[in-house]
Amino acid sequence: MPTTTGRRARLHTHSARSASAPQAHPPEHPFDIDTVLARIRERIRDFADAAMFALAERGHATLFEQLVGCILSIRTMDEVSLPTSLALLSRASTPEALARLSATDIDALIQPVTFHEAKARQLHALAVRTRDEFGGVLPCDADVLQSFHGVGPKCAHLALGIACGQEAISVDIHVHRVTNRWGYVATRTPEATRRALEARLPRAYWVELNRLLVPFGKQVCTGSRPHCSTCPVRESCQQVGVTSAR
Repeated sequence: MPTTTGRRARLHTHSARSASAPQAHPPEHPFDIDTVLARIRERIRDFADAAMFALAERGHATLFEQLVGCILSIRTMDEVSLPTSLALLSRASTPEALARLSATDIDALIQPVTFHEAKARQLHALAVRTRDEFGGVLPCDADVLQSFHGVGPKCAHLALGIACGQEAISVDIHVHRVTNRWGYVATRTPEATRRALEARLPRAYWVELNRLLVPFGKQVCTGSRPHCSTCPVRESCQQVGVTSAR
């Protein structure tokens, strides 16, 4: 007969596993990425576009401009970073023009964004090095972009996707949260999510995924109490980790 101590040990192990593994709900329908993304594309039609794509739509689609906009967007809401990017790029949209400004001048133009002093220094260094080392034209190379201080995989891949047409997946907090909540991937970090998506997501969606899931994650599949009752893909979603929904 099992001892009381043994039963307690098994119960403790079971509880620990339950606590560490987010709960999932069996979906009503099989998950089909083509159908899911088509429904999300329709759902977000009236939502504001993700900042980097909106920046390109407003005429700032060069790799340099996209990288500037992405640096400004780090830890900053799109509603703040987009107008700030537009204000800065209307003053200096090329490496040559931005390099002529001092870091102090740049800082005065980007005050609304978070960490504006550090970002001003990063942007000035980006402009000077792009002018001097690359003749004013950044190469479409992820390793080169990530060699600039403050530029990680998310910014490099997003800028390359928009400006260079490269098939690259950019994973921010929304892409990470939504794809894990679906049960499409099971990862703990955005970088792990990127690798998992590269192994599974059809390449045709690599760039568009960020454009779709940023507004979807902000308005529907939110971090807390997601709007599951009005979600267009609820029947295919495992709702991993969702304990309270609207």
